[in-house]
Amino acid sequence: MSGARRFLAILMGIVALTASAATAALPERRKIIIDDEGFALMHVMLLQAPDVDVLGLTTVSGNVWVNRATAQALRGLEILGREDVPVAAGATYPLVNSERQTERWEALYGKLTWKGAWMKQWVEPTQQSTPPYHGPDDPVDLPGGNPHTKPSPEIAANFLIRMVHRYPGQITILATGPMTNLALAQRLDPSFAGLAKELVYMGGSFNPRQMLDTVSSAQFAREFVNTPRREFNIRFDPEAASIMARSPWRKITVVPVDPSAATELTQDLLDRLKRAANPALAAFIATIEPGFPLWDEIAAGVWLDPSLVTERETLFVDYDTQFGAGYGDQLSWRAGYQPGLGEQSAEVVRRIDPARLEALMLRLIANRPLRPRRAGQAKRSGTDRDSSTIVSSMPTASHGKTNQRLSSVRSIRSAR
Repeated sequence: MSGARRFLAILMGIVALTASAATAALPERRKIIIDDEGFALMHVMLLQAPDVDVLGLTTVSGNVWVNRATAQALRGLEILGREDVPVAAGATYPLVNSERQTERWEALYGKLTWKGAWMKQWVEPTQQSTPPYHGPDDPVDLPGGNPHTKPSPEIAANFLIRMVHRYPGQITILATGPMTNLALAQRLDPSFAGLAKELVYMGGSFNPRQMLDTVSSAQFAREFVNTPRREFNIRFDPEAASIMARSPWRKITVVPVDPSAATELTQDLLDRLKRAANPALAAFIATIEPGFPLWDEIAAGVWLDPSLVTERETLFVDYDTQFGAGYGDQLSWRAGYQPGLGEQSAEVVRRIDPARLEALMLRLIANRPLRPRRAGQAKRSGTDRDSSTIVSSMPTASHGKTNQRLSSVRSIRSAR
């Protein structure tokens, strides 16, 4: 071998070793699956986070029926250019609860403030517009056009089970809607919860108080002022929530309504997010109706940065599954007081720093993450449109439990 060739070979070896060392030095991205009923700023935060690997989105009925939630999730991923992330459609109906049963419950115990997919009208005037009512099998027609991508043929419960077996002890399950899919996965495979790294969920209510002097804050307080232990995600499927509360998770973090009472998606915050975003994402943010608490964004935020939490408490948690006045209400005990029916210890987020949450949202919205495709995953058909086409087909704003989901008529956002 000539001197020049020997030098080149040595140089190439040094480059390869340096690249290998640099790759090894990179921290492994945190794996997460988002189980939810649509698409929101919460999804954007996690999909834009550079140290997070979103393995997939699973959808469930809650604010809207699962067929609409699935279309919204697919459309949101198209807007972000993240068609590499699979979407697995989940349960259409709760395990036991139903629309007819809820109507009977209301006749006995009084009206619920928010009923999600079963909502037809507000009990009293509110800033939020009345959400469009659909049946579970009605055709989906998103306002700016339906997604071109398709969901996975695998149902959500099976996807969840398969993923925790592939990455045992590594996956966070973030649930920000009813927990029907998770309960089904646990019943199908009793090892499911124990194989996950942790469960973080937005749901439940302990003792929230109105903390902001705004019209929106006063109106959202209607849900808890006389019923402080009731919250929609849990009330839609109490049996699923109880199954999850009693399952053997390695760690549980509960983000109830309580910390959200100090937050609001103001027009000023929306304007700042739009200025920070790329054009396609800014156009999406422009469709969002202001005035909502940052329910799901808090759940994403405290997982991304636990230092956002300013007050937490360890409690044993369960949910009332008896068909009475407290159906779906949160139950909690300090250690030693729990009845011992399988309740698990959970870290409950009581308060957060709203200013730091907003700052985190702004940083993530402004991020321009690389979008590597998963090994062996081809780009799905119909997703090679340019950003101007994506923006022009975006829906207009509506209202909702988490302020920015894409809706089947105007935009998803149907309030709680």
